[in-house]
Amino acid sequence: MHIVLLSGGSGKRLWPLSNDVRSKQFIKMFHGTEEGELESMVQRVFRQIKTADPSADVTIATSKRQVSAIRNQLGDKVSICVEPTRRDTFPAIALAASFLHDTKNVGDDEAVIVCPVDPYVDQDYFQCFHELEKMVKEGSFNLNLMGVVPTYPSEKYGYIIPKEESLISEVKEFKEKPDLETAKTYLEQGALWNCGVFAFRLGYLMDKAHELLEFTDYHDLNAHYEDARKISFDYAVVEHETSIGVVRYKGEWKDIGSWNTFAEEMPNRIIGNAQMDETSNNSNIVNELNIPILGMGLNNMIIAASNDGILISDRTQSSYIKPFVEKMHQDIRYAEKSWGSFTVIDVQEDAMTIRVELLPGHKLNYHSHEHRDEVWTVMSGTGVVIIDGKRRDVSAGDVVRLPKGSKHSVIASTHMQIIEVQIGEEISVEDKTKYPFPEF
Repeated sequence: MHIVLLSGGSGKRLWPLSNDVRSKQFIKMFHGTEEGELESMVQRVFRQIKTADPSADVTIATSKRQVSAIRNQLGDKVSICVEPTRRDTFPAIALAASFLHDTKNVGDDEAVIVCPVDPYVDQDYFQCFHELEKMVKEGSFNLNLMGVVPTYPSEKYGYIIPKEESLISEVKEFKEKPDLETAKTYLEQGALWNCGVFAFRLGYLMDKAHELLEFTDYHDLNAHYEDARKISFDYAVVEHETSIGVVRYKGEWKDIGSWNTFAEEMPNRIIGNAQMDETSNNSNIVNELNIPILGMGLNNMIIAASNDGILISDRTQSSYIKPFVEKMHQDIRYAEKSWGSFTVIDVQEDAMTIRVELLPGHKLNYHSHEHRDEVWTVMSGTGVVIIDGKRRDVSAGDVVRLPKGSKHSVIASTHMQIIEVQIGEEISVEDKTKYPFPEF
């Protein structure tokens, strides 16, 4: 089974914990497999897929900005198809299909299932993928979907109207997001929520891709991706296909896209250094800062704090923060990377202070800066610093000075925490030249 997970999002709706490189699917706020451990949506979905089918071949289609966070949370072995730029769901799925076909040598007759990376579902959701795979192999329909049995009439989702109420049925028609009264009539017709899951033969999608996009192979499509037409998979493929089947899924399914829905699934009312008094009701605090938060007499409230900012909101109103966040122009102050993470602690006119955390066995790129000096203070852990090709062992308490122009890196032997002070008249993420790592 080949599964493509679509990982997008710009990180506006769960501000201040989410940002342009840390979308909602990377925020760790759900119960993990270990007691007391929290996991993110992408970790949860990946775990659920591997539980349903340990041999499943999973590829994540995402932007370059999210690659480091995916590597950090899922490891270096997960397959990633990187979109050079955002072009909507059809080009993204076409690129991923070409990646499977030309890079991983997946055959035209093999089943591919496309799924969002962030559904909040129970394990049976992914067991339904076996039914989808069977439908593809049987070939009764060109395109196969999964529909969720609704628990209430909703205006938030599109609907699939099946011809029959059996587990597997031919699709009669699709309906866009309706008003409440219309949604009630859809439920009377046995309608299903459209959860954005598609399954098909790889060759089917490759044919569609070549019909709508001009390219020869994966590398050609990747090179000219910014010229690809912006169009959703629904408009490009689903609306024009006459042979579509749907399998029913009856179980938990939730689109967690706001603080309000996130709070409903949080394992604890409080995450981080915070307290609420006994008069507080239906409220949540999420605190990623090192300073405490105290909530008194809170009613139906969300308080979320990170280095990017602080949100204090009524739970219902928290669904409408996006336009306000879009007015804020700020640099990213926290990001997960393949080697660990960084947090911006302080920003001055000619200086910036950052806390860098490195995972054991990982390293920074070998690089230099033209316009700034740096000072590293090792707070914990051990490792090896490389400066202009020379190695130096370091441990807690060591201070390393890195003048502008010097090539440098650090390799973590154990989990390391480093305070990095950048000093210069021009401090910019663009001021970085990478080099091949020296051999020793």
